[in-house]
Amino acid sequence: MSDLKTRFREMARGAQTLGLGYIGVANGLFSALRGLGSARVEALAHAACMDEGYVRRWCDAAYAFGLLEADGDNFRLSEMGAALDPESEDTLMPVAGHAMMSMHMAERAASFMRDGARPGEAVMFERETLGPLFGPMLEGSFSRLFRKMIAPNLPVFAEVAERGGLVVDLGCGNGWYLRALLRDRPLLRGLGVDGFEGNIVQARALAEQAGMSDRLSFVQSDLHAFELDEKADLIAMNRALHHVWEAGAQTFIARLRDALKPGGVVAIWEPDWPEDRAQLRTPARQGFAFQNLTEHVQGNHLLRAVEIAQAFEDAGMGVEIFRFAEGQEAVIVARKAG
Repeated sequence: MSDLKTRFREMARGAQTLGLGYIGVANGLFSALRGLGSARVEALAHAACMDEGYVRRWCDAAYAFGLLEADGDNFRLSEMGAALDPESEDTLMPVAGHAMMSMHMAERAASFMRDGARPGEAVMFERETLGPLFGPMLEGSFSRLFRKMIAPNLPVFAEVAERGGLVVDLGCGNGWYLRALLRDRPLLRGLGVDGFEGNIVQARALAEQAGMSDRLSFVQSDLHAFELDEKADLIAMNRALHHVWEAGAQTFIARLRDALKPGGVVAIWEPDWPEDRAQLRTPARQGFAFQNLTEHVQGNHLLRAVEIAQAFEDAGMGVEIFRFAEGQEAVIVARKAG
């Protein structure tokens, strides 16, 4: 029992560390301190436009948990703190963000479990500081995998890039996928669609910063009822198909097919829910099990790649499944007849 108590206390300290990390990320404290190099509390609070009393207590706590180092009254980033800076290469910011999102969703699941309520995706944006971080968390978590593994190994991207055309991202978040895809593919145009205004505002600003506003645009729309002014060459959905699945998968897939040009392609990226429950015990897939609980709150559930592929085949499309990250991530490519 003493070993079990020790393990739980260590987990609690880990949660507190990530909580402090989240506060620093959400309020720009790591970024501000990186810019200052070393600073007293007063200077850090001023640079981050935060209340000095809160910053003082945060600095002491962040020092206690190893996120900051101190030289007298001057604080600087530790190795862990620097890794949480959103601007650092391969930032670990998403770890802190996901930890806080998990706690928020766990609280909501604990409440809704009593009466079976499933209030939808809006529950993710109930917390003022969490919503703006959602897009950056996904970008930080998955952009490297996309750039290094997925994009180079899906022939359809090279095919579309060579001939040019319109790429549509449904459930685009902050637009990171389209920015990554269009960066080195000048013949492509992009349209991002998302149901949340905050995501669209963020996506437009980031596209402008990247110098892509001339060929990358974003619109707010319910994914269930999206409409395109022109047929698409490629429609992408990244960890978003499961958000519309329960409302009528076959009807939605028919909408996707009909929104494509002849020979056009849909690329669906989803975590691949395992057939064997025992796989959920592996560290890499434990997060799937927790996510599936929080998806239930939103009216969703995670999907198996084979059931997605079957649904597209039933709609008369040719299908291939590509797996990445040791099989945890699947991209289902479905082509409309030419």
